[in-house]
Amino acid sequence: MALLVLATEAGCDVTAFHVDHGLREGSAEEAGLVAAAAARFGAAFESRHAVVRPGPDLEARARAARFSVLPKGVLTGHTADDQAETVLLNLLRGAGADGLRGMRAANHPLLSVRRSETHALCAAFDLEVVVDPSNRDPALRRNRVRHELLPLLDAIAERDIVPVLTRQARLLADESAVLDELAGVLDPTDARGLAEAPPVLARRAVRAWLRCTSDDERHPPDAATVERVLAVARGEAKATDVGGGRSVSRTKGRLRVTVRLQEHG
Repeated sequence: MALLVLATEAGCDVTAFHVDHGLREGSAEEAGLVAAAAARFGAAFESRHAVVRPGPDLEARARAARFSVLPKGVLTGHTADDQAETVLLNLLRGAGADGLRGMRAANHPLLSVRRSETHALCAAFDLEVVVDPSNRDPALRRNRVRHELLPLLDAIAERDIVPVLTRQARLLADESAVLDELAGVLDPTDARGLAEAPPVLARRAVRAWLRCTSDDERHPPDAATVERVLAVARGEAKATDVGGGRSVSRTKGRLRVTVRLQEHG
């Protein structure tokens, strides 16, 4: 809602999207709230339904479903507090520099804004908002980071840790951009070139290559997958699985991605 207000006040051509995941009772009815706010501020409105597939990690599945029905490049209202949580979550799962840079600012224009400021903005405009009850569910790791870990870190550091984490994310984003540019000159299909390149650049080249050949561009391959591909480049293995029904093999000094055909009964 805060992003809706700020975008329209900035004179942008705005379309507000409501996505119903169908995960809780009454979620579809919340579309009316968003539609009313959009009309009030002169924005267009669209409501879409996302099908969340069964499986582990509900947050990840809901996120994938949500973005599958939204236009590419859609802006979201994630704040500095969300960025700090994302950095910590990526740290917990063992992400490298790309994970610790957090969300990219291009699609998240409010990353320098605090969550409390978005609440204050909505209150100032007397905007009714919906609070998702799942945001208090301790079974979700992000909620434990938000309600338990961040307050504990604040107490240990004796300061508000969110600005510290977001500043680190910005610094790592700048450094990652330079490394990405250097890695961009490498041909990820040239096995010898990869094997002889500095490892930090070779890893980035492989990660970008696998990412662009995947249906899930939002999440890069893990470190183990990248290292297996580099082993193929060095001639230590003939081929390796890289997930998503794909494998990487080496033929006459070149690497290639092969997609396995799905069998249908």
